[in-house]
Amino acid sequence: MRVFHVQTTSVTESDGLPTQPPVSGFIWIACGRREFELEQGHVQSTLLALGSVPLVDLHISDLLNNQLPSHFDYTSQYDLLVFRRLAAGHSETDLSHPGQVLTQPTRRGGPPVLRRIDTSPVGFAVFDRVLLTVHPAGCTVLDHYATRLLGAGTSAARAAGVNLPSGPADLMLRIVNQMVDGYLELRRELTRQLDHWQAELLHPSTRFTNWGSLLDARISLHQLDEICEDQRAAIQDWIEALAGWEVVEGHGDHFGGHKGLELLKVRSRDVLEHIERVIHHVRRLEQNAETAVQMHFSAQSNRTNDIMRTLTALTAIFLPLNLIAGIFGMNFEFIPLLHDNAGFWWAMGSMVLIAVGLSVVFWRKRYLARSGR
Repeated sequence: MRVFHVQTTSVTESDGLPTQPPVSGFIWIACGRREFELEQGHVQSTLLALGSVPLVDLHISDLLNNQLPSHFDYTSQYDLLVFRRLAAGHSETDLSHPGQVLTQPTRRGGPPVLRRIDTSPVGFAVFDRVLLTVHPAGCTVLDHYATRLLGAGTSAARAAGVNLPSGPADLMLRIVNQMVDGYLELRRELTRQLDHWQAELLHPSTRFTNWGSLLDARISLHQLDEICEDQRAAIQDWIEALAGWEVVEGHGDHFGGHKGLELLKVRSRDVLEHIERVIHHVRRLEQNAETAVQMHFSAQSNRTNDIMRTLTALTAIFLPLNLIAGIFGMNFEFIPLLHDNAGFWWAMGSMVLIAVGLSVVFWRKRYLARSGR
């Protein structure tokens, strides 16, 4: 468990939970899911000491649920956002022991980049002066952003124009935005993998055998699409709730007044736009994979048609030759040219001329043609 005191110009990390409300700024309490499960009584007491209210039992269950989809809920005292992350570095959690990382992760198919995407939920409880986050075990997003937050509180960062979060809601949106951008960083590798499969599917001389991985990739992309849809619905509900904060007396003072609320709305719309970009990219990849499979079978069918057309043309060429051979092979005593010394050469010459003539006709009609590579 990590506790940060975020002020206007500085960020400090405490060793333990605070016992009284901060004079300025706000408190960020970040804990793992297993830690929150074991220390929820202590966390509830800390929220009371900080001037907030305890979490509702149903919301505690949501924060402890490792399979909960992204959603938004609220009370009169705080807002709750559960957001499934799309982060690199898969660290699955043991369902029988929430918060503990599996020693042997579940086997998953598809491209390696899809197997590395972690979709564990992260819970956010947003109070006026407190942000409580519940992360999965081994959450790299938490460590990375905590390092960035501590670095942003230095004098050099302030001189460079780095702004600290103005409130718990602002900090939550920044963390959510980083989780969404984690997938955007992986999309180039995923696109390159699917492009490689498309090239193999469409190459005429390649026998594609990686159907199992391709099917797993399509299933994984479909699951990512569903996760992103839940993310978008949760952020849209958050934006609708954010629009009502202005009418609540004194609620906007903790976020920088009217200007701070406008900044929160801008950040919320930016997060929503990033999620929509992820949805668009995932759907495009899913559509490209399906289109590549359809084009593969269309190319295979077209290649089979070309082979059958060539075989049919060759059969048509040899039919007249078989007819001539059959006529001269009849058991009649009197057949023209049969007893002639030049009869054999006349028959062979006519057969060659017929074969060449039909070959030229079929070639000009493109019944016989070289297959393109």
